[in-house]
Amino acid sequence: MSHHFLDTSAIVKHYHPEIGTPKVDRLWADAGAKLFVSRLTVVETVSVFAKKVRTGAISAADFGLLRKRFFADLRNRRPLIVRMLVRHFQEADRLLQQHGQAHSLYTLDALQLAVALDLLRQGLLDDLVAADRPMLTIAALEGLSVTNPETP
Repeated sequence: MSHHFLDTSAIVKHYHPEIGTPKVDRLWADAGAKLFVSRLTVVETVSVFAKKVRTGAISAADFGLLRKRFFADLRNRRPLIVRMLVRHFQEADRLLQQHGQAHSLYTLDALQLAVALDLLRQGLLDDLVAADRPMLTIAALEGLSVTNPETP
């Protein structure tokens, strides 16, 4: 069984076609794969859907449908939501101190990485799936195996 942490930049690809959607959908279709997202991803995903309305990529009606589908998946525990704890915020602070000055690491990405690193330390993670290049770079520096669904 494989275990994958999906960053928001990856999970939205399952709900709206874009570069990288086929790779994310293959992970999703693998019944033996365990998929994780952080509690933060829930809010970020809805935000991305709203941005797609503002940019004209989807309609307001599509927004409602995508959000409904996403929350139905969460209720079915695919993906599993990882709650955020004080230790994740402390780890995010460490990540920002260590990498924030040399790399484009932002608050929310640091929190996402902190959750993924915690899963890795617990032996519950094989890789981080994200399309955010700075996040992937820092994740690799931190010892995470990474997958960019936008690359072949």
